[in-house]
Amino acid sequence: MRADMRLRDLSLRQDPDLRQELASLARGCDFVLPSRFKKRLKAFQQVQTRKEEPLPPAASLSVPTFYFPRGRPQDAVNVDAVIAKIERTFAQFPHERATMGDMGRVAKACGCPLYWKGPLFCGAGGERTGSVSVHKFVAMWRKMLQSCHDDAAKFVHLLVSPGGNSLAQEDFIPFLQDVVNTHPGLAFLKEASEFHSRYITTVIQRIFYTVNRSWSGRITCAELRRSTFLQNVALLEDEADINQLTDFFSYEHFYVIYCKFWELDTDHDLLIDAQDLARHSDHAISTKMIERIFSGAVTRGKKVQKEGKISYADFVWFLISEEDKKTPTSVEYWFRCMDLDGDGVLSMYELEYFYEEQCRRLDSMAIEALPFEDCLCQMLDLVKPQSEGRITLHDLKKCKLASVFFDTFFNIEKYLDHEQREQVSLFRESESEGPEMSDWERYAAEEYDILVAEEAVGEPWDDEYEAELSPVDQKLGALRSPLAQRPFFEVPTGLGAVELYEYECGDDDLPPS
Repeated sequence: MRADMRLRDLSLRQDPDLRQELASLARGCDFVLPSRFKKRLKAFQQVQTRKEEPLPPAASLSVPTFYFPRGRPQDAVNVDAVIAKIERTFAQFPHERATMGDMGRVAKACGCPLYWKGPLFCGAGGERTGSVSVHKFVAMWRKMLQSCHDDAAKFVHLLVSPGGNSLAQEDFIPFLQDVVNTHPGLAFLKEASEFHSRYITTVIQRIFYTVNRSWSGRITCAELRRSTFLQNVALLEDEADINQLTDFFSYEHFYVIYCKFWELDTDHDLLIDAQDLARHSDHAISTKMIERIFSGAVTRGKKVQKEGKISYADFVWFLISEEDKKTPTSVEYWFRCMDLDGDGVLSMYELEYFYEEQCRRLDSMAIEALPFEDCLCQMLDLVKPQSEGRITLHDLKKCKLASVFFDTFFNIEKYLDHEQREQVSLFRESESEGPEMSDWERYAAEEYDILVAEEAVGEPWDDEYEAELSPVDQKLGALRSPLAQRPFFEVPTGLGAVELYEYECGDDDLPPS
């Protein structure tokens, strides 16, 4: 009998339906349950009640701050000592007011590189009054030290327009104008003020090309922090030869870019259309790729959309991307052009679309073209995509020979050049380490030497071009051309806020700040 009761007790514990039935019977029936069932039923109801009680809230954890958009605060900064040094510097100026010419000493008192003097002057309101009082500057710098804790945040705060938190292209103009006015390596440009804007436009586009990795048209503190731009600004003080600063400020690089644009801009309206751009490098780039460039895939602006023309600012991006296809920005540039449907993947259809024109051009040159299937196998072996039959931006950024891939599909001259060189030598060049020149630096140096040599023997490369901006003889009288009289610097069109499709990101793709 006891064994039977144990079995019934066990079945009661294991069968929830049986327990519910017993409970309903107990509530709706008049008969009295045996005491042993009442005890078990009461215990079961208590357990159910405990389960339904809400859990107590977990103890809150103290998570340390890990996001510092304006830089990590520095405990060692003695604000009063810095302010005292600035006040001593201002005391040396008449009426304790600093002009633009005095701001170099003020910048050093603030512990900033010399060429921060322009942003410091403008940040304190000096461009409106022509000078800055000690009280106004100290108030500005004290607030700066309290809210901005690294150089990137300070630089953005000094240049940004009121109410903004990131830098647009026009925000760099006062800073770069001061560089043009005062750097010894650009002294020969002082008498050619109409060409200041051309140099400034070039430098601004190079800054955004390298620093603005999000392609948003605005540089954030995070992007500036990750770049080498501020290090290059600091080098302006120590390097008298501006051409040694090849990342952004080189005059020789500007000279090459501007001359190449002038060659194509036959009507000299400072805009070029698809036919003009097609003449670049003796028609090396395919017609289909030229059409993609003018489709808005990598250019923005009303001229492109309405009139089918691109500006000098757009041309800077094109030329650097064309001559150096190994940088992250250039890979993104050409990937956008080849991705016809904007899905973030280069399909076999898209590759064949571009390769068809290459085959026709090779046939016209009496060169046997490789069948697309064979070319496709070579390219897949070259890129080694993660997903079979799908080439993503991430795949191309990992590939050390992305330039070979792109040239195969839209640059006939460079494609033939790659075919003549052994692939082993290409890999050896791509894996070389050390301070070797980039493809862009090599191209700019070679083209600059050619241009200077042509001027030296009196053979201008354009019938209407007369040694413009020559750094050799510095014949500034030739700079006063009809082109020079036309206002050039409309705020650079650049690649403003772009509604971009999602690309697969790699390790070198920057997260949003």
